[in-house]
Amino acid sequence: MSLRLYSLRPLHLWHLVSLSLFCLCITVQSSPAQGPYPFQNPTLSPEERITDLLSRMTTQEKIDALGTNPTIPRLGVVGTGHVEGLHGLALGGPGGWEGKNQSVIPTTQFPQSRGLGQTWDPALIEQVAALEAYETNYALGKYHRGGRVVRAPNADLSRDPRWGRSEESYGEDPYLVGTLATAFTRGLQGNDSHYWSTSSLLKHFLANSNEDGRDGSSSNFDTRLFHEYYAVPFRMAIEQGHANAMMTAYNAWNGTPMAANPVLQSVVVKQWGFDGIFCTDAGALTNMVKAHHVFPDMAHASAAAIHAGINQFLDDYKQPVHDALAQNLITEQDIDANLRGVFRVMLRLGMLDPGTSVPFATIGVNAAPGSDPWWSAASKALARKTTDESIVLLKNAGETLPLHSGLKSIAVIGPLADRVALDWYSGTPPFAVTPLEGIRTRAKGANVTYSDGSNLTAAAQVAKNAEIALVIVGNHPTCDAGWFKCALPSEGKEAIDRKTLTLEQEELVKAVFAANPRTIVVLQTSFPYTTTWTELHVPAILQITHNSEEQGDALADVLFGDYNPAGRLTQTWVASMDDLPPMMDYDLRHGRTYLYATKKPLYAFGYGLSYATFEYKNLQLSAEQLTAHGKLKVTVDVTNHSKHDGDEVVQLYVVHQGSAVPRPIQELKGFVRVFIRAGETIPVTLTLNADDLAYWSDAKNNFTLESDRVEIRVGASSDDIRLKKQIAVL
Repeated sequence: MSLRLYSLRPLHLWHLVSLSLFCLCITVQSSPAQGPYPFQNPTLSPEERITDLLSRMTTQEKIDALGTNPTIPRLGVVGTGHVEGLHGLALGGPGGWEGKNQSVIPTTQFPQSRGLGQTWDPALIEQVAALEAYETNYALGKYHRGGRVVRAPNADLSRDPRWGRSEESYGEDPYLVGTLATAFTRGLQGNDSHYWSTSSLLKHFLANSNEDGRDGSSSNFDTRLFHEYYAVPFRMAIEQGHANAMMTAYNAWNGTPMAANPVLQSVVVKQWGFDGIFCTDAGALTNMVKAHHVFPDMAHASAAAIHAGINQFLDDYKQPVHDALAQNLITEQDIDANLRGVFRVMLRLGMLDPGTSVPFATIGVNAAPGSDPWWSAASKALARKTTDESIVLLKNAGETLPLHSGLKSIAVIGPLADRVALDWYSGTPPFAVTPLEGIRTRAKGANVTYSDGSNLTAAAQVAKNAEIALVIVGNHPTCDAGWFKCALPSEGKEAIDRKTLTLEQEELVKAVFAANPRTIVVLQTSFPYTTTWTELHVPAILQITHNSEEQGDALADVLFGDYNPAGRLTQTWVASMDDLPPMMDYDLRHGRTYLYATKKPLYAFGYGLSYATFEYKNLQLSAEQLTAHGKLKVTVDVTNHSKHDGDEVVQLYVVHQGSAVPRPIQELKGFVRVFIRAGETIPVTLTLNADDLAYWSDAKNNFTLESDRVEIRVGASSDDIRLKKQIAVL
């Protein structure tokens, strides 16, 4: 099997700072100090240990510890740095995460975050993150590479499909993204009662969903949207997943840069109980002076960041902090207070404890040759299952799919048909199966021909000569170009927003379909497109994201019916870009996302088809009323009326019918992915928490549950509601 990867290395500050992290040889077990000191005593409380450690550090050591690795050689303290891990540990890939002058370490690679979201499967997402955590510890133990603070998950919401980094987000809905972010956090940190496997560092707080002008832009909206929408996934991951590390975003909120925003203390710390790492994004300190223009110099910017709670900088921060101290803008006690958060995380990772007591300290140490986990059958199986679950069936007229086994000829056409495209935050997979390879392996006995589609006439001829034509089109996640470069206006990535939602390669689809009406289109995309022509004409359409090492095998699984697709869209595919508010309008109420949009979409939030047909019946509620802090059990019988076993994603929405304040059109408040055999009926139970029906009250500075009538909706997507009932909220 061939592997076509591309090494594109952007030489900007963020990249250079990040690369330096991997030049550190970090060990899990602390070096012996001159002690013993009280901070090395695991029987003392964490705060006692941190107090003792800070008392022994010099001012320079404290400033040094404000970087991303709080190692203190003089005291024998070995900290740990950061690694990227949105969809697999990254010690390679297009972003060059292996580090300068370092060899690439291959690691298991899963679908992009958008693809992980499309599984609607929190338990699976937790397994993915747990494997990533294991590989992170393994790479550190065997190869002395990387770190144990993992920059993942991305808890940002993809409020607009033009956002260039939409691929990094699980979706547009706060409850869905929060549930999946919580699951990923739990997987990374593990279930040990005392130590974390790795630390989950959430990014990017907050409302970071425009790339153009991001260094100095402001996301403007009221506190209700802050608490009810933009902050929800972060709050859930912190309160429910116990994340205790976070990266602030480049942008401002209502004019105040997030790296110096008082909301870090007033909400994240005081309301959510966060007391760990607040990290800036790379270059954000400088941006506050040169892009936001809110501080006169770097000393004042660093002081503002420290007062806000920042305790790790991805920037050239040391001289500015020295200057801030010299100018009495901050005190050493301010630095001490912030560093406590860093060392709380280090303690949870066991970095200050004897290695023999830390269950993750020996992973990879003395590992036998050839035992690297990314080569294991279990890792491959998890990548394949995750990719299977991520694939969305958008259309299947006349039961075009699955393909029958007696096909004699198949044409596979398109610029993405014979490559596995990686994104900036990918690692390097140990192997990669392209769509063409996966189809050829599965379609034994069929003549599989190939055209890259660069010549429309030649591609049409290849299609004409085959029984079935498969056209694989979409975007390239790095635009197949260097930093800050995208040749096509429909493409986007970090630092570049999309200028159109029109897929240029749809012209190839038209040419192939004209030559062979038995055409199936695979949209291999990181974000939505307005592929209206394809929807109107082509009989079958699948959507799959990039990056998975098992991309080709999983696609073949679905095409040939070895796996019944059940992926669901996590972002609305609008029918026209004209249906969107202006890009910088962060007030969702102006018609953005399924929560507030009134225009009919091309594909709705939560949409996805199956080879099976599911019927919903007998909606039952455990009560007719719901009171504060109460729970409502919502049960529905789901029957598989088909010959295909398969998963169904049952979705629970609510509609407020008597609210005193404006509410969304409808809101997702529960979901479950269930397997149902052909002909089988199973009861599916979802839980609705009364607290999830509250709205944010500025007057009370808290969430408020009001007396209301709420319609409970259960269905297969936001626009396919099957059953409804009302409850009273008291």
